[in-house]
Amino acid sequence: MNALLPALTVILLPLSVFAQDDKDKEADPGFLNQRGTEHFFAARIKESLADWDRVVKMVPQRAPHHWQRGISLYYADRYEDGVAQFESHQKVNQQDVENAVWHFLCVVRSKDGSVRKARGKYIPITRDTRIPMKEIHALFAGTGDAEAVLAAANADQDNPLRLRNHRCYAHLYLGLYFEALGQHKKSAEHMKKAAVDFKMDHYMGKVAQVHHKLRGAKGKRNSK
Repeated sequence: MNALLPALTVILLPLSVFAQDDKDKEADPGFLNQRGTEHFFAARIKESLADWDRVVKMVPQRAPHHWQRGISLYYADRYEDGVAQFESHQKVNQQDVENAVWHFLCVVRSKDGSVRKARGKYIPITRDTRIPMKEIHALFAGTGDAEAVLAAANADQDNPLRLRNHRCYAHLYLGLYFEALGQHKKSAEHMKKAAVDFKMDHYMGKVAQVHHKLRGAKGKRNSK
C-alpha cells in the first residue's frame, strides 16, 4: 500500500507520554499500534486486531488511515468490517490499486458476496503508476490477465532489487486473485513465490509471508 505503517505510528506516538509501565502501555495508542504490527507479522491475527480495534477507538480520526487493520480483518474472516475499513481508507487515499483490491477481496467473501458483485463495486483507480499496479487492477476488473501482470513485473531487468520487488508484488496479488476465484492450488503457488522465492521484508512482503504461513502449501485456511 502507498501509506506506510511507520507514518501512522509516528502520528500516534506523540498522543500520549511514552509508557513507563504495563498499565501506561495499554493506554498508549502508539504502543498498541506497534504491538499489533508485531502480532500480525507473527500471523497472530486475532491479537493484532485486539490491539488495532482499540487504536481506532482511541484515535478515531486516524481510523480511515489504518489499512493495515483492513488486511488483518480479511484474514480474521471479518469481511464486512474489512469492506468498511477499505471504503473509509479510499476517502484519504484515492489512487491506490491495493486498496481497491483488498476491498474487492472482502466484498467477494462478505455475506452473499461473489466475484461478480465485487466487480460491480470495484473501485476505479487511474493514477497508481507503481509497477505492476495497472495490470493488477485490470486483472481484478476482469479485463486483464495473469500473463500481463507478470510481463509488467518482469520488464525492468536493469535493477535486481527492483525486479525482485516487482515480482513479489505480482505474485502476491496473483495469489490473492486466485484465492478469490477459489483456485487454491494456483493461489498457493503464486503466494510461495511472493513469500519465499521473491521475498521482500517491507510491509506487503510480510503480508505475503503471513498469508503463506496461514494458508500453507494447499492454499487453504489453516487458522484465523
